[in-house]
Amino acid sequence: MSFDVPAFRAEFPSLSSGVAHFDGPGGTQTPRVVGEAIARAMTAPTSIRGTSTLGERNAEATVQAFRAAYGDLLGVPATGVVHGRSATALTYDFSRHLAKGWGPGDEVVVCRLDHDSDVRPWLQAASAAGATVHWIEIDPATGDLDPASVDAAVTDRTRLVALTAASNLLGTIPDVRAVADRAHAVGALVWVDAVHFAAHELVDATALGADLVVCSPYKFYGPHCGVLGADPALLETIRPDKLEPSSDAVPERFEFGTLPYEQLAGATAAVDFLASIGSFAPSVAAAAADVDGSDAPPPPDAPRRDRLAASAAVVHEREHAVRERLEAELLAVPGLTLWSRAARRTPTLYVTIEGHRMRDLAAHLATRDVLAPAGHFYALEAARVLGLDGDATGLRIGLAAYTSDDDVDRLLAGVREFVTA
Repeated sequence: MSFDVPAFRAEFPSLSSGVAHFDGPGGTQTPRVVGEAIARAMTAPTSIRGTSTLGERNAEATVQAFRAAYGDLLGVPATGVVHGRSATALTYDFSRHLAKGWGPGDEVVVCRLDHDSDVRPWLQAASAAGATVHWIEIDPATGDLDPASVDAAVTDRTRLVALTAASNLLGTIPDVRAVADRAHAVGALVWVDAVHFAAHELVDATALGADLVVCSPYKFYGPHCGVLGADPALLETIRPDKLEPSSDAVPERFEFGTLPYEQLAGATAAVDFLASIGSFAPSVAAAAADVDGSDAPPPPDAPRRDRLAASAAVVHEREHAVRERLEAELLAVPGLTLWSRAARRTPTLYVTIEGHRMRDLAAHLATRDVLAPAGHFYALEAARVLGLDGDATGLRIGLAAYTSDDDVDRLLAGVREFVTA
């Protein structure tokens, strides 16, 4: 494809270190523009209350820009965007908010595919409320959902279904919409964890059938925080415990304490950076945006959502081209098992090699400045189903748009060297 890898990599100061990063599912590298946005916000005049007219305007503009950016990214109204310390923290907060209305006889559905941050908060909230928990199971042969378990788990008593849009362990992209339709048919809410998904695909809360969706900007070039998106009308029905003097307006009622303006500025810059990726592969972006008679991506003044869609197409094509090459060569390694097998998935590979500990392989690669970690990465239930917990965890290889052919060559050389040593 026409993706300009060297130009894209030049946007990331950390990549000049020479380290090959395959650890993106745990957090990507950060482009220069995001760091600069954070620095500007931290050093600009800022005032939380009206001691400085300019400072107060700066703070309010930063908050509104953040809400608008994540409204565009998630496909929700800007007034339905909530900032949180992390996706985990937001999930814990909202599990408590929502569980106020649960009791004995109510049911909550969680999934074995998910990161524990989309499992444990719901289990604990259900237990405290006396509600029953049902599980959506996964098929070990494919790493995808077991459809029969969806039908069994969702009943007329279901109040909420929590499901990932993409597995951070296997890369599996389940059919969230099918599960959401089943949940909505019985009047249940659908909570979607898009933390891993948002780094690789365009999030569309409506298309997913998500009533509430969360993501983490540091998974797609931004700072460490979490973001929730929902219909403001739904948020109006949710009553959190809060300080009496604090705002009761939506979405402010869910944001406890003073907002970190510098973090919001960096998170906004990350969305704008995502929207610019189309410029690194103009013809692909133009085709995705259906720009008639032009090889140019949508112009900078095009709606940001359109530019995000075009960029997502570029990212998808680039990442999956690299994945196909890497996957084919890894499968030629003696004794290697690829556990990422779903028909639709992110460019995230989870592998084991017979007779070898993957933690030892990860350590071997690190001595060659290749970072591909081993573990269960908090996807504890999935690892247990596959028998890949404890000392038997796999190696996770996460690709990003900045992954170069040289990075892949070094990873493959390190794997082969380890196996034959």
